[in-house]
Amino acid sequence: MKVLLINKTDSGGGAAVAANRLNRALRRNGIDSKLLVQDLKRGEEGVYAIGEGYVHRTKAFGRFVGERLYFLPHEKNAQIRFGFSPANTGIDISNHPLVQEADVIHLHWINQGFLSLDSLSKLFALGKPIIWTQHDMWAFTGGCHYAGDCHEFLESCAFCPFLKKPGKNDLSSQIFAQKRKIYNSNELSVVACSKWLRTLAQESKLLRGMNFYNIPNPIDTNSYAPKDKNTARINLNLPTDKKLILFGAAKVEDQRKGIRYFIEALNYLQLNYPDSANQVELIFFGQMSEKTSSHLPFKTHAFNFVKKRSTIIDLYNAADLYVLPSLQDNLPNTVMEALSCGTPVAGFSIGGVPEMISHGYNGFLAEVKNSTSLADKMYKALFLEDLNEISKNARQKALNAYSEKVVAAAYLKVYEAALNK
Repeated sequence: MKVLLINKTDSGGGAAVAANRLNRALRRNGIDSKLLVQDLKRGEEGVYAIGEGYVHRTKAFGRFVGERLYFLPHEKNAQIRFGFSPANTGIDISNHPLVQEADVIHLHWINQGFLSLDSLSKLFALGKPIIWTQHDMWAFTGGCHYAGDCHEFLESCAFCPFLKKPGKNDLSSQIFAQKRKIYNSNELSVVACSKWLRTLAQESKLLRGMNFYNIPNPIDTNSYAPKDKNTARINLNLPTDKKLILFGAAKVEDQRKGIRYFIEALNYLQLNYPDSANQVELIFFGQMSEKTSSHLPFKTHAFNFVKKRSTIIDLYNAADLYVLPSLQDNLPNTVMEALSCGTPVAGFSIGGVPEMISHGYNGFLAEVKNSTSLADKMYKALFLEDLNEISKNARQKALNAYSEKVVAAAYLKVYEAALNK
């Protein structure tokens, strides 16, 4: 059996990390797997690009720009610019040698000028089994990646809150109709990383009636593993006598990541728990502006973009607590990484997070959009709980649910079932 995973890139973003890890897990467990990407960055074994060189990169960038320019007249404001993908521009990969030789096509994240709706239609027309792992909601909406409070996708997208001129026949309605035409002629196997996303996909008009599976992303639990906390802090030039809270995101200011509530919670922590004032410090990784950093009430150690895996592993191990204030998320890789390193997590009870965190056992769940609740959970974790026991439980959760062997075996069953049909 030859399996071909398809993702826009092999690095950068949660879906890329997940697809790369899955490809690695499948290969390590005896499955003939390859990952095909548009943008090759890491170049691991078993990962291939659809092209290379200056001409390829220029065309890829042109497709990206073309899609953004197409959407520009429709977008409500710049804040949602990358929260909606019209998929009007892309490349046809249906005749690529790796696609032709594959027994199973396994889609991941394919937006921003990589695969268009027309590209998808041509892939589906090959008649090969199609598996599609959902890293967000795009596959079953009229273009948005996360619908927020909108539930139009349950029957037929229209009056889209992402659009400047929402209406009955707006862009989301048109995209929805195109997807419906593609899906109606194919039987998809849909994999959701969380039960939360699986439920939304099952209820959606576009994917209702498809074959559904719930499989988490894998992680290399041998690499992401507990190590001596003081050693990790010394490696990173961090203080060994402080309570350290870790937060990370590709774009810290992304509203969906909840930075506003995190800052409010930190201010509440400082004002209402005086013993935290001189004992707590922060660690941040990801893109963060000076304006945001100026509102942080505790001393902050900023690491910006972290490329080395050894550094990110040290960051998790150096922290006493990882905080995820996201307002909508699937099955965050950062939570998985923290748990695998034995670092407890505190976050809002949203999306797939409650499936990862058992409150008081391997982490802490706060009321959604409640900064006071989040602050209380952070204080409890840092000053009141036995973090050694919670840390052990966090590590065990990763071993039981997210190890490469467990996830590869689950996907093998999906591939075999799809082939048998």
